[in-house]
Amino acid sequence: MAVIRDAEARRSETPSGVMTTFASPTQGGASRALWKVEARPGAVGPEHDFDSEQVWSWVAGAATVELGGQTYAVAAGDTVVMPARTLRRVLADPVTGYTAVVTAPAGARALAADGADYGVPPWIA
Repeated sequence: MAVIRDAEARRSETPSGVMTTFASPTQGGASRALWKVEARPGAVGPEHDFDSEQVWSWVAGAATVELGGQTYAVAAGDTVVMPARTLRRVLADPVTGYTAVVTAPAGARALAADGADYGVPPWIA
């Protein structure tokens, strides 16, 4: 068993927000990655894909999720299962932004909308 203290959590920043890794293969030796996303108000994530399923649970704020050609309004308490090989984009509420906790298998690879391989994001590694 590994205990990862808050001070040891890995934080990765992108233009859309901050990802805080709670556990991953390189942080605690976990077989799944678990991280928090804190998106700034009005942040628009890129349209992209993953080669593995992700599960997102919103704990604060609100967002619009574009997933596989559908659009969903989500808020604290809502969960979205994002299937592998399904284009997605998450747009933060312009006033509140959002905080979500996300999990994916270890080694999950991000893909561009055109299928180009971005590799394993640092919050999943």
